[in-house]
Amino acid sequence: MNNMLPQLRDEHGWSQGELAKRLGVSRQTVNALEKGRYDPSLPLAFKIAKLFKKPIEQIFQDEEA
Repeated sequence: MNNMLPQLRDEHGWSQGELAKRLGVSRQTVNALEKGRYDPSLPLAFKIAKLFKKPIEQIFQDEEA
């Protein structure tokens, strides 16, 4: 799954650690999400969308799309 997390995080001036703290996950989780090695659970995807005030579909895209 592709995502816009690195760009959104940079727009806010947050480190991976800062984003992780805001989401209640580890920095390693944020890194894995950004690298596409981990797909978020639905609750985490909603939490990310709410934090960035964007629809989930604007943050996460299917690789095949």
